[in-house]
Amino acid sequence: MKKVLVILNPAARSERARAMREKIENLSPQIVVRMTSVVGDARELARRALEEDFGAIVAAGGDGTVNEVVNGIAGNDVCFGVLPVGTMNVFATELGIPQNNLSAAWRTIEGGHIREIDLPTANDSFFVQLAGIGLDAEVVRQTTPESKKSLGPLSYLLTLAQVAAVKPPPVIIEPVDSPRREGCFVLIGNGRFYGGPFVLFKNARLDDGLLDVLVFKNQTHWDVVRYFQAVAFGTHADLPDVEYFQTRAMTVRSTSSVPVELDGELAHVLPCTFGFRPQKFRVLAPQA
Repeated sequence: MKKVLVILNPAARSERARAMREKIENLSPQIVVRMTSVVGDARELARRALEEDFGAIVAAGGDGTVNEVVNGIAGNDVCFGVLPVGTMNVFATELGIPQNNLSAAWRTIEGGHIREIDLPTANDSFFVQLAGIGLDAEVVRQTTPESKKSLGPLSYLLTLAQVAAVKPPPVIIEPVDSPRREGCFVLIGNGRFYGGPFVLFKNARLDDGLLDVLVFKNQTHWDVVRYFQAVAFGTHADLPDVEYFQTRAMTVRSTSSVPVELDGELAHVLPCTFGFRPQKFRVLAPQA
C-alpha cells in the first residue's frame, strides 16, 4: 500500500490538535499527516501533494475541509478519502463512512473500495454535497468567527433570524432542460442530506448526472419556520411554495449580489452556472 496523505484541519490548536494528529498517525505507518493553519491551506496542501506519489489524499475535518481538498485535487485521478473529525460531516454521512469512530473510518480508506461519483461545478469551483444560494449562504456570510467560537451552532440560528427579517432580491433559475423558475432562495444537492441527518433531496444519487434543486418562494420568519418544520417531517417538497426538480445544468442570477455557498463555505456571488465535471470523481467509500 502506498503512503496516504491526511490533511488535518484541527478544530483547536495546541494540545487537542497534537492529540488528534497522534491518533491519526497511530492508525497506520502508511499515513503522512499535514496540518492546516489558515483557510485555503487544505486546498493548497492537496494541490502540492499531487506532485508526490500518494495512494490517496484524505480530508480529516468537516465538510469545509472536504470541499477545500476536493478543489485542490479535482481534475486528477488520485483517490479521495474522508476521516470525519469535524463538527459537520454531511458528505461522510452520505457515503456511509462511520462517524465518531476513527478506526472504522480508516478501515474504509484502507479497504480501497473506490466509488465513482459526480463532481458538480459552480462557475470555476467544485462541490460534493450541496450548494446554497441566498438564505443559507447569507447566514454563512454574516456569521462571524467570534460568534461561532462563543456560541457554537446557536450563532447560525441568531444570524438566520436577522437574515430572514430582510426581504431578499428575487433569484432567477434557468435550467437547460425545463422552464425558468423564480424564488427567494435555492438549495442544490448532489447527495440526499443537508445539515446532518435531514434528507432534503429524496431523489438524489451521487452518480446520476443530475442536480437536485429546491426553490423556496418565500422568506419571512414564518416561512422559514414552516420550511424547517416540513424538512423535519420530510414533507417540504409537497409545499405549494416549494419547487423540487432535477436538471443536468442551470444558470442562476439576480439583480443583486446574492451569495453562494458550496459545502458550507462561502464561494461566489450570483450569477453562477452549475453543471458537472465530465469525468467521475474517485472516492474511497464502504462497499454497498
